Amino acid sequence: MNKRWVIKNAEDDLVDKLYKELKISRTLCKLLVQRDITTYEEARDFFRPSLDHLHDPFEMKDMDKAVERIDTAIRNKEKILIYGDYDVDGTTAVALVYSFFSELYFHLDYYVPDRYKEGYGVSYKGIDWAAKNGFSLIIALDCGIKAIERIAYAKEKGIDFIICDHHRPGDVLPPAYAVLDPKRKDCPYPYKELSGCGIGFKLVQAFAETKGIPFKRVMNLLDLVAVSIAADIVPINGENRVLAYYGLRKLNKSPRPGFRSLIELNAKHKHLTISDIVFIIAPRINAAGRMDDAKNAVRLLISKEGMIAKKNANVLQEKNHERKIVDSGITEEALNIVEQSAELQNKKSTVLYQPHWHKGVIGIVASRLIEKYYRPTIVLTDSTEGDIVAGSARSVTGYDIYNAIKACSHLLEQFGGHKYAAGLTIKKQNVPTFIEQFEEVVANTITEELLIPEIVIDAEVDLRAVNNKFYNILRQFAPFGPENMKPVFVSRELSDTGWSSVVGKERNHLKLYVRQQNSPSVQGIGYNIGHRYNEISNGKRFDLCFALEENRYNGNVNLQLNIRDIKMSEEDKKREGLVKGAS
Repeated sequence: MNKRWVIKNAEDDLVDKLYKELKISRTLCKLLVQRDITTYEEARDFFRPSLDHLHDPFEMKDMDKAVERIDTAIRNKEKILIYGDYDVDGTTAVALVYSFFSELYFHLDYYVPDRYKEGYGVSYKGIDWAAKNGFSLIIALDCGIKAIERIAYAKEKGIDFIICDHHRPGDVLPPAYAVLDPKRKDCPYPYKELSGCGIGFKLVQAFAETKGIPFKRVMNLLDLVAVSIAADIVPINGENRVLAYYGLRKLNKSPRPGFRSLIELNAKHKHLTISDIVFIIAPRINAAGRMDDAKNAVRLLISKEGMIAKKNANVLQEKNHERKIVDSGITEEALNIVEQSAELQNKKSTVLYQPHWHKGVIGIVASRLIEKYYRPTIVLTDSTEGDIVAGSARSVTGYDIYNAIKACSHLLEQFGGHKYAAGLTIKKQNVPTFIEQFEEVVANTITEELLIPEIVIDAEVDLRAVNNKFYNILRQFAPFGPENMKPVFVSRELSDTGWSSVVGKERNHLKLYVRQQNSPSVQGIGYNIGHRYNEISNGKRFDLCFALEENRYNGNVNLQLNIRDIKMSEEDKKREGLVKGAS
């Protein structure tokens, strides 16, 4: 699949100013300016994240009301229910708030809705369970911002809600006692991109401040916040970067027993990064709710005893194995459906519906379809609610799938989510019309350019500038993630030294040894692009798009290029054009 190379800009004046102040590589200064860091002070804060940079939690609208309501509930010995969604963000949020308050208060329990019987978010079944068991206060985490009727229903039953959500609100807020959501229009909180677990952390931080509880006890919860930030793909800038930085530190130095057990099973002796959370930790936590009961994830995360944690980790490990088998089978079936239909292949969107597909993995399948057919994608399957169909949506870079779904909301029962990922429910009889109208909306609002995968390149570099000093500063840009992605570079007019080869058991990886004019030889690795060896052989000149990393082998540590893409150099294109013209 061809890819667009998009090179980011930065104002030269700002780069020059920072270069004079910091006295580091101009390229590194350009990377900082691209991240809206333009002064010495901002750069210092960026390279040295501090917990002092966290915002006052009471700047969040309704925070004072939320803290006051919890305090009243504790004084009056009311039963408090911690309620959260079944994904990583929701279960880490439940574990965080439950862990904190369970050390202070006894009349407390948690509830995670069943993905199949109750669906996403606050459910009537959950409210009924709370009422039946005498709960008068529910703290809803990572959900609730659109549950207007359900919150009203709870109110009729004498149950107050504190909503801690980070999704976009609708035009009307639910009638909760307090609504904590930085995205509500009247909320002055300066940082808008916290995860659901992050909102829970701010609630706990505010309560601790009010009660004089040492901040160290709150800090111990940051491993949960870091995992939620990574898994929910929220921006890693501003306050999230501070939370992720210290959360990763705790995860690597002294993780809670549940995380330690998962790490020992899957990443022993590894220094975990945001990427490791996304690909190692998060899928196993998610597997609990996808394949069985998300309460298994909460049990793991609140485990205090090592043996109990190991037992719970083994449960999640097995569920993740089941998930891999199921999602692999459904992905293969979905790809075959598209491959056998010229009509589907020519659309601007992919929307597939099969009643027998497993609801727990359709989001993963949507992502797999985008890898093959790069366009906004929705995968639908039957829910357990009679004639209701559930769907998971994923988008391509630059296209707001939430808005596209919203344009078809008159056909839906429920929907919610973000720019790049969303969920929805729809009556079965409306599915054909929805598929038709969604395609019409996408076709009218997406550009051809957005249907070509893009690689965002931070800067062009001379290979001679790629050295240990450069890399040692670059690594301090971590933790990497949305809005602070690992920098990607391009070097032009490279040539193979003659030592490049195809490697791997299946000969599917490309091991490169390249140079640029008179630069020393630099090694690189291109995973799963061994088939492109001919593009760099026989003296051809090419441009290389890559990220920098360390290669550790047999006790040796070397810098290497992690290859993202290869293109024929402009000079070779011209030469090839001349040859073709002559023939």
